[in-house]
Formats: sequence, C-alpha cells, structure tokens
Amino acid sequence: MAAERLSMRKIREVLRLDAAGESQRAIAQSVMVARSTVREYLQRARAAGLGWPLPDDLSESDLEARLFPPAPSSAVRRPLPDWAEIYAEMKARRRTGVTLQLLWLEYKQTHPDGLQYSHFCDSYRHWRGGLDRVLRQEHRAGEKVFVDFAGQTVPIVDRSTGEILFEAQVFVGVLGASNFTYAQACRSQELPEWIGAHTRMLEYFGGVPRAVVPDNLKSGVRHPCFYEPDLNPTYQDWAQHYGTAVLPTRVRRPRDKAKVEAGVLLVERWILARLRHRTFFSLAELDEAIRELLDRLNDRPFQKLEGSRRSLFTTLDRPALAPLPPTRYDFAQWKKARVNIDYHVDVLGHLYSVPYQLQRAQVDVRITSDTVEIFHDGRRMAVHRRGRTRGGFTTDPAHRPKSHQKYLEWTPSRLIRWAEQTGPRTAELVQRILEARPHPEQGYRACLGLLRLGERYTAGRLEAACARALHVGALSYRSVKSILSTGLDQLPLEEQTTLVLPQNHEHVRGGAYYAAAAGE
Repeated sequence: MAAERLSMRKIREVLRLDAAGESQRAIAQSVMVARSTVREYLQRARAAGLGWPLPDDLSESDLEARLFPPAPSSAVRRPLPDWAEIYAEMKARRRTGVTLQLLWLEYKQTHPDGLQYSHFCDSYRHWRGGLDRVLRQEHRAGEKVFVDFAGQTVPIVDRSTGEILFEAQVFVGVLGASNFTYAQACRSQELPEWIGAHTRMLEYFGGVPRAVVPDNLKSGVRHPCFYEPDLNPTYQDWAQHYGTAVLPTRVRRPRDKAKVEAGVLLVERWILARLRHRTFFSLAELDEAIRELLDRLNDRPFQKLEGSRRSLFTTLDRPALAPLPPTRYDFAQWKKARVNIDYHVDVLGHLYSVPYQLQRAQVDVRITSDTVEIFHDGRRMAVHRRGRTRGGFTTDPAHRPKSHQKYLEWTPSRLIRWAEQTGPRTAELVQRILEARPHPEQGYRACLGLLRLGERYTAGRLEAACARALHVGALSYRSVKSILSTGLDQLPLEEQTTLVLPQNHEHVRGGAYYAAAAGE
C-alpha cells in the first residue's frame, strides 16, 4: 500500500532529521507518521537526488514534482523488468542475499532510461498483487513445508463383497517457496501413518527443509497451545533424526496454514475429483493413481508465471534443502513407565530389565519394531531386543544386584516375612511363587500384587484364599485374586490338608537360603 501523502513541511522535517542522524523510528515518532512512510519518502528523495539542506530556490511545488514525478507518457515507453524473474530472485533471497534495491540497480545498468526506484517498487508490488494468493505469499527457499490431511477421503473396497473396508486418508505436503506438492494415501490419521507419510514426503523431495509446519493434529501435537504446543515425542524423535524443526500452526490463526489449505484444495480439485468415479481395492492401487496425477499437477504451467511447480522447485527449493540422513527413520513409539521392585519395566505386556538401582524410578521407553530402549534422566540405561511373549521376561544379567543384593530394599526373605504378618499359608504361597522362577526377582511382582490384595480384603480372607490356592495347586497371583473376587475363600475346603514343604529336596531353597543370600 502506498504511503500517505505528507505536507511539504513534514517532508522537509523528515529530510532534516535524517540528515541529523536520527533513526527512522525516531523520525516517525517526531513527525507522527508511520515508519514505512518515513522510509518511502527517504527513498523517493534519494531517487530524486535530493538531500538536506534543500536548495533555497526549490519551491514546495517543485519539491512535490521531484518526489512524485508523473507517470511516464504512453508515447515514451520505458523498458519494464521481467517481473517473473524479479519474483523468482526475491523468493530465493535468503540463499542469494538479493534485495529489491540490488535488482533495481542491475535493471538500471541495463536500461539507464528505465523506471526510477520508487516506481520500480510500486510496479513490482502491483504486479505481485495480481498473482494467486497461494503464489504471492513470501516464503524463503528451502525453509518450510506445510503438511496436513485432506478433508476428503477415498473408500477402499473389498473386491469379493463390494463392502467398504475403510476410508483412506490423503496426506498433503506443500513447500513454501515453490509450492511443489506431495500427496499420498494413508490407512488412517494415526501416528504410524502420519510419521510414515512425512518420511516418504522427504524422500520424494530428495532433501529436508529447515522446518515442518503441521496443523494442530492430534497425531503430531498432543496438547495444542498458542505459545508452547506439546509435540508428540515420536514426532519430535522423527524431526531430530532428519535435523529439522516442527513448528505447529498457532491456535485460531488461519493464515498460518493458508499454504497447505490451498495445497489441499488443489489436490482435491486436480487429483481426488478426477478419481471420484474409480473404485480402488487396495491402498497401493490408490497411491499409484494419486502419484500419476500428482506429477501432472507439479508439471502444470503457472497461469501468471513462467514455468511450473517442478521448475520452481528445481531452481528454488531443491538447492536449499538439507541432505537426507544416510538411514531412514525407524518408527518408534514412546511411553513413560515406572520400574517395579523386580527392576523390570512392563512394556506392552513384556518385562525388560534395567539396572537394579532404578527401582521405583520413572523412565522413558522408546519402542521400535526390533528394539526396546529405556532412558532415565535423558541417558539410555538399557537396550533389549523386543520380546513378543506376553508376560515373559527379558533380563540382562548385568542388571542383577549379585553381591550387592544385601543393599536392596526388596529381598525374598523380606517378602516372606511380610507375608507372615498375614498368615502361614500366605507366607508359604509367596515362598512357592519365588521358588518357581529361574531367578527369584522374577517373582517379586506377583508377590507384591498378592500382598496388596490385603488392602482390599481382610487378612483372614487373604489367608483363606492362599490356603485354597495351595490346596488346588494354583500357585499364582491371578488364582488368588479370582478366589477372592468369586468368594470361594469363604467356602470350606473339601479336604483340609496341611501342606508341608519338604526341606531336604535339592530343588527347594527354603527360608535359610534367602536369609543367607540377603546377608542376614
């Protein structure tokens, strides 16, 4: 927008204060005009060869004529710059250091009778304002890619029954400077699909932009916040792998995502609309059709610019992208967990060991298809091959306390003594559970759960339930819990038999073993 027209008195004051070394901000405050107005009048004065003090014989009308020369007559046609070339140069200005003033100086060297600087700037802004909204946004080369899911979905149909299996989502990514577009079909908007689409998008681009700008989608942003959006840890892990930043759009700021919304609209009109009459029986089939139309979209010539999205990508964004890392991102889920007294962490039903000193500590767990990594205070404390057996143990022998066992808070003998406070049958069952494990620590969790049943039921009922479990040979926490929840502990045993453990069997450790192991 052109600056407001000032009185000649104010213009003289602007020139005087500038010559006195005042900043443009201070001049604007003194004259009570916008700083952009001060800047434009100083540029006009320099273009007209005027400085302070002004010539004594320069009248106000002469000053106005010098600052605001009439538009060139139609009879004298000054050579115009190639505005599309100027626009492309300005798009790449971060990479090249180009400014509009430098481009005007180069233009004047070729065309000395060409436009003056102010007219050059005004004409360029007018030309740029005639571009499509999505094209005239200012974005630096290689700086940002805007991502989101399209609102329109595509049904995937069962070939044999004709039933719709699921509605495929369409992921869209748009580079800021060139508007080069990526699209692919996804099974859902869940986190694995979201991360996988990002990875394939960067591979399609052949490089990594400095930032990724998603909408506040739940897959990528757990808690949308105007100032500090909380990123999903997997999304953050992905960004760290590729050396980029994630900058979610601000809440209730539609201009932040105008680029991707325009890209989504293009994909819906130029790709999905053309596929509306086709039936797809697999995600791969849909993806192949999208890719074919996507290439056409990127190769389609601009209406008001030379070239296409692909040609702009080749000259602007592609040279400014960072290289891809040597390895592809391995999808990882993160979760928080607490280490149990058996120094194992429950991860998706399987138990993994950590150094015994971390008992009761809260840890972060990174889960990939093959490995489980456990972190505490930002340091990796354990890494295991992922186990698939539910309820199974994966234990690193180095994590066991060994000779330092006497310093542990929890020991087998302590658990047995605790159980004796409830009754002899409870203590006996705890001992039998510990003996049934290759390593006693693997039974800690079950014993602890067993003893905590005493918080819900009376000591008498827990003792009766343990007696019944011993009687029928159901030596587990779940069996005792089931007996209590069904009330079987309140029924008389069919046959009251005192169970006495043999003390001289080679496979039975006995209480003396645990007391000796604990240094007692």
